[in-house]
Amino acid sequence: MAWDFETEPEFQRELNWMDAFVRDEVEPLGFVFDNPYDKSDTKALAVLKPLQAQVKERGLWACHLGPELGGPGFGQLKLGLMNEILGRSGWAPSVFGCQAPDSGNAEILAHYGSDAQKEKYLKPLLEGEISSCYSMTEPHAGANPTLFTTRAVKDGDDWVINGEKWFSSNARYSSFLIVMAVTDPDVSPYEGMSMLIVPTDTPGVNFVRNVGIGTEAEGEGSHAYIRYEDVRVSGDHMLGAPGSAFVIAQTRLGGGRIHHAMRTIAQLKLCFDMMCERALSRTTRDGRLADYQMVQEKIADSYIEIEQFKLLVLRTAWLIDKYNDYRKTRKDIAAIKVAMPKVYHDVAQRAMQIHGALGVSNEMPFSSMMVGAQVMGIADGPTEVHKITIAKQVLRDYKAVDGLFPSAHIPTRRAAARERFAHLFEHEIGNL
Repeated sequence: MAWDFETEPEFQRELNWMDAFVRDEVEPLGFVFDNPYDKSDTKALAVLKPLQAQVKERGLWACHLGPELGGPGFGQLKLGLMNEILGRSGWAPSVFGCQAPDSGNAEILAHYGSDAQKEKYLKPLLEGEISSCYSMTEPHAGANPTLFTTRAVKDGDDWVINGEKWFSSNARYSSFLIVMAVTDPDVSPYEGMSMLIVPTDTPGVNFVRNVGIGTEAEGEGSHAYIRYEDVRVSGDHMLGAPGSAFVIAQTRLGGGRIHHAMRTIAQLKLCFDMMCERALSRTTRDGRLADYQMVQEKIADSYIEIEQFKLLVLRTAWLIDKYNDYRKTRKDIAAIKVAMPKVYHDVAQRAMQIHGALGVSNEMPFSSMMVGAQVMGIADGPTEVHKITIAKQVLRDYKAVDGLFPSAHIPTRRAAARERFAHLFEHEIGNL
């Protein structure tokens, strides 16, 4: 898809339909139903299934997947424009078949799963019949896989897993978990870790507790602390080849990081809309909030930062489509990952401030948005790690200068320029 700051008319019509559909049919779900990953909620499913059928009929189901898996195979630029709409509602990704972590898990199952694994796990996942979990991070190591200690040991034809995993999102609702474990401790972690598919009801999969975010009540969160105790799965539950976990993880995380950014744009726009509406609606003794210069500054700063971030995200999506290789866009993906929590926090905080006491209450969404901004600074790798990636990638295109002074040293450049044009000045002196 060519990018000239205009969307082709045919796709714009789909976006217009999505905008109205999400606003009128999907956004209300978040006010009456609990969790889109809970497949035991029959009332929610009764409403969800007809909406999913409309999306499928429109050809917009699981757009990140290719035709062989039931999707249209859209590139990241089109997905970015779609996610600006879907990110407004926690239910919208499930309605459109692109909810995390299921979308990333489906992608790696499609790339690395056996025919039997695809039939048992990928097919019902794509149909929205089950939920899944990516069980990677560990309590002592966070997201640094080189420090992971969860082991999977071969015992006959089986693998036996022992260890602990932290923040395994949606595990409580999942039918299966994709577990990253050490299978060969004698080689580099980059070569000695593997992915294993573990049905959630396997004996030994023990939930220590479900952890919440921010002010969620204890035990009601959806991020599981799991202890794997002698969990036994057959050898055919290995995903891909032994030792290939790092390669598989990068396939999954590259797309996941940019999809987070795309959906964050939608949240930013919600914040901005609420900010502007409040500024025009709320009056004080001396006039509307919108008439005060400090409020105008908040609106102007927010508009600029949102547009800057959106352009950075869409350009990165365009680069991914162009190269079709996440390795060539590592710097750009890292850049949007770093920018995302800051712009989200700043815009949400300004909107909260303009709303006063109502803004910090539980009757407005700003508190959860502020926590959400911080989550974006940690999920899929902390901001600090991505900054290091950016710096290393950028510095590869530069080289050290020879000599004492920098290449931009003015006296040195002046001397070189005088030497280059010396014949002109000599001619001028000779004519005196």
